[in-house]
Amino acid sequence: MSGVTVDGLRYEVRVRGHGVPVLLLHGFTGRGSGWAPHATALARHFRVIVVDLPGHGRSGTPTDPTRASVERTADDLAAVLRRIGELPAHVVGYSLGARIAMRLAVARPESVRRLVLESPSPGLATEAERRARRADDEALASRIERDGIEAFVDEWECRPLFASFAGMPASRLKRLHAARLRNDPAGLAVSLRGAGQGSMEPVRNRLSSVQAPTMVIAGGLDPTGGERAQTVAEAIPGARLRTVPDAGHAPHLEAPSIFRSIVLGFLQEDPAA
Repeated sequence: MSGVTVDGLRYEVRVRGHGVPVLLLHGFTGRGSGWAPHATALARHFRVIVVDLPGHGRSGTPTDPTRASVERTADDLAAVLRRIGELPAHVVGYSLGARIAMRLAVARPESVRRLVLESPSPGLATEAERRARRADDEALASRIERDGIEAFVDEWECRPLFASFAGMPASRLKRLHAARLRNDPAGLAVSLRGAGQGSMEPVRNRLSSVQAPTMVIAGGLDPTGGERAQTVAEAIPGARLRTVPDAGHAPHLEAPSIFRSIVLGFLQEDPAA
């Protein structure tokens, strides 16, 4: 399988393995193939479903940014899982993917068996914060469209959020850089405008309704992300928080063996796994 179309928007969808389904959701500037080492390991135990989010990889780019919103994407993914007969699924999401996973859990709880949230944000608390973030994202989206993908990726990778990536092997950094360059500037601009934290509906007041057993993962070198992860873990009934000490915003990239051990251990607690 390579594609599923929902309400006119095509999603790149790849499935492999057998057993209980696991849906993997990447972050902004990523693509489904970025999960490759983890997907390979998970496919020994589960049926792994990897998607490219709207505006990323080989998935479609809508002309209307609201079509790429966190809310619409969560609804679309529930439809994708239903279409391919993989419902409910364990859902693992990173950053943007974690925000979509949370929305899926609160709005489509029948779709989610277990939930893993890596570096999640429940959304910005006030309208003033959201307005400021929308302005920042609009400015960044305009620069992507004006200056192109290479200039944008260079700028993006210099952000303090990714300072801890300096400790990653050079070969891994090279692959990550190349994968980011394969994205379409127009797609990333639409994603920023439609699915940024300033545009999403905050979910912190709805997290108490999450029914799925939940694991929240944060990097010890990501203080802002750690605070947000703790907020999410405290809001979801029974959620557990694991901090990966020597990782920043992306433990699945910076400390892959530790991340994989946490995820596998948690998902295999499910008696149906």
